[in-house]
Amino acid sequence: MRNRLSFFVSAVLLALACSTPTTPSAAPSSTTTTTTTTGAAPAWYSKFSSAVTVSIDGSNVRLRSTGVPDHTSPYWGVGNALYEAPHAGMQLNPNRISTQSLVLRVPSAPTAATPSDTPMGPMGIAVNGVALFNQYAAGRSPLTNEILSFDRFNGHPQQTGQYHYHLEPLWLTARDGEAALIGVLLDGYPVYGPRESGGALPSGLDTCNGHTHTTTDFPSGSYHYHVTTSVPYISGCFSGRPGSIG
Repeated sequence: MRNRLSFFVSAVLLALACSTPTTPSAAPSSTTTTTTTTGAAPAWYSKFSSAVTVSIDGSNVRLRSTGVPDHTSPYWGVGNALYEAPHAGMQLNPNRISTQSLVLRVPSAPTAATPSDTPMGPMGIAVNGVALFNQYAAGRSPLTNEILSFDRFNGHPQQTGQYHYHLEPLWLTARDGEAALIGVLLDGYPVYGPRESGGALPSGLDTCNGHTHTTTDFPSGSYHYHVTTSVPYISGCFSGRPGSIG
């Protein structure tokens, strides 16, 4: 009876929380798509897939997406073409992926500001249109047992069916490389994979998980974030003035 009760409690915690196996079982395959862009968005937004509509809204770049992943997951549910069985050791939460109306407005020319806290819920968007979440589970508790509920690409949905990544999106880094552009945060600064374009691990990251360095998109150098294997994983704070959601 005690073992059954412990299992029930763990399942409830995973359902309420909102991280992960560290490598995909195989490098995924994908086709390259183009971004729908209106106006003069910065050139690096061309790396966002057709799942993300990019347009200019005053001094902001507006990013619209349905928020669903372009890869397999147990969270699609049996019968969906993108469904796959849970990997060994995964503790599936009861939520399932559903279409969202995700809209972010981020500064087209981000500027440094006093670091500010990231919100619960979307703090950015990945190049495939999936929301990026911060380093916390529900109640701003650490990501610990919740890691067991992540699929093999480091994502899962919360109660409303919004699929998201708290950690390195392994689908993207396996497909595009560990130095690839991952997405953008609400403050307009880009997020890159766990390595620099030359293959080295990033150094001198600040408390927000970013630094100023060259990238393939910014050969003269620019501030950006890197995903890492330790807290805060993607970003611990906004280094610039954040835009808005919705």
